Amino acid sequence: MSEVYPLVTLGNVINYRKEFVQIDDTKTYKRCRVKLHAQGIILRDILKGAEIKTKKQQVCRKGEFLVAEIDAKIGGIGIVPENLDGAIVSSHYFLFEINESLINKQFLNFFIRTPIFRDQIAAQGSTNYAAIRPSDVLSYSIPLPPLEEQRRIVARIEELVGKIEEVRSLRQQALEETEALRVSSAKAILAEIAPLGTQPLQELVNVQGGGTPSKQNPFFWEGSIPWISPKDMKSREINDSIDHISEEATHKSPAKLLQPSSVLIVVRGMILAHTVPSAILRVPAAINQDMKALLPNEKITPEFLCSVFWTLNDLLLELVEKSTHDTRKLETPKLLNFKIPVPPLPEQRRIVAYLDELQTKIDTMKKLREEAIKELDAILPSILDKAFKGEL
Repeated sequence: MSEVYPLVTLGNVINYRKEFVQIDDTKTYKRCRVKLHAQGIILRDILKGAEIKTKKQQVCRKGEFLVAEIDAKIGGIGIVPENLDGAIVSSHYFLFEINESLINKQFLNFFIRTPIFRDQIAAQGSTNYAAIRPSDVLSYSIPLPPLEEQRRIVARIEELVGKIEEVRSLRQQALEETEALRVSSAKAILAEIAPLGTQPLQELVNVQGGGTPSKQNPFFWEGSIPWISPKDMKSREINDSIDHISEEATHKSPAKLLQPSSVLIVVRGMILAHTVPSAILRVPAAINQDMKALLPNEKITPEFLCSVFWTLNDLLLELVEKSTHDTRKLETPKLLNFKIPVPPLPEQRRIVAYLDELQTKIDTMKKLREEAIKELDAILPSILDKAFKGEL
């Protein structure tokens, strides 16, 4: 720990506050939670008092130090932000008032993100008992320079953090611009070939639905065949799934076996509020009832069909209807009446190859961005370490 600044325990600069209020069933309350790894405090939800089972709760005040009893050892700590002033937490949280005549709140906020602080929490108590007590928190040590020096350190950290965020933002902006270029290029290509004629999907594909094998037959769920649902639709090619079923299930349930090169599309669910996911199936699999499989005929390749779906996703979203139960559906007749340009097969392959080349550039940029973000994230602990050693 710091050899430059004097060490004090947190008990010298913060005070434990234990006050409970009775929840009023007729009032509305904000509930907050602490993100792990000292990443801040956020709104959990807003509830009527009648919906809150535990009627004794604590009220947070802006600027207080909040510690989660169970999650503190994995960074469940933070400073209550202004927008959560008056939010409530259960007895599994501890609230501490910060003596701002002795310690700068942001100085403390940066310190709790350091390995120096985390190591103190991890070393507290038995390894078999994750929870900590208020007395533990008050016993942790912190380097404490004069307030003026604290403010200088905070300003310097914020300056360096600002530069890191600027680089991060520029990387993200470049990625978004490249992705926009791909979409605009694809739309321009489709607009160029549209005058040659469009065809409804019903002339280009056969449709197959899906279903869920019976939960009463456990053998249906003991197999190796991917059973794909919307939660698996996170990439443009599907090679596996979270859940698997047996071959017997594909014969005795609505979840029929599909062959590779089918185009899968989500047709029901809340995800349709934002996008209509589609992907090419690359392995034999079955799908659930919230999806459809489109089996392209000889007029169109699955790769071209998926490229059209990804490019014209905004038009597909316009076909989505909101049901009375607040779910969203893309009805099969509407989907089959959706018209797309269909150039000759060689031209389809050329277009797909061009768009794939652009997508490869995007994927490369994403990888570089992820690597850069990891490097940037690794810089912050170094900055904080130097700051609290008096080296910044």
